[in-house]
Amino acid sequence: MEDDKMQKIDEEEVEEYKWREVILPSLIPKVPEPELERESVERRRGRDVIIAVDHGPYSKHAFDWCLAHFCRIADTLHLVHAVSSVKNEEVYEATQVLMETLAVEAFQVLMVKSVARIVEGDAEKVICREAEKLHPAAVVMGTRGRGLVKSVLKGSVSEYCFHHCKAAPIIIVPGKETGEASTL
Repeated sequence: MEDDKMQKIDEEEVEEYKWREVILPSLIPKVPEPELERESVERRRGRDVIIAVDHGPYSKHAFDWCLAHFCRIADTLHLVHAVSSVKNEEVYEATQVLMETLAVEAFQVLMVKSVARIVEGDAEKVICREAEKLHPAAVVMGTRGRGLVKSVLKGSVSEYCFHHCKAAPIIIVPGKETGEASTL
């Protein structure tokens, strides 16, 4: 009986995976891989870093923090944005503009390349699924800093990812008002 329950739960979790790649601007020049002779293999090869982005200030603050404190020159940023429908052209275009801006900024500030993806689904599940596929060095996301009681009662994407994402460490960057001002 318990096996039937587990099988039913597994079937419910398998849902169709829809996403759209974001074409980033040609404003970012193609540069050769950095020549880092004395660096370790991981540093020379670079790491994959997922940054959960949306149109809010907490996401931008987490992006700025990641560039200032975590990323290094050979890394690849994977910008991930969850939406309810990938077929909604208005949402896609607005998100494309946001991701283009972030990709250009990442290149100008730290010369890291970016890959952007808009994925259909609940934000918390999308982020965990992307981490499972990519196995990044870290998943960086922002939070409003609502506190334990409010985040437990209302639910929180960062709280969910912290407890359910086993493929990578989760770095939760608190909002500006809860800590330091933006670093960039």
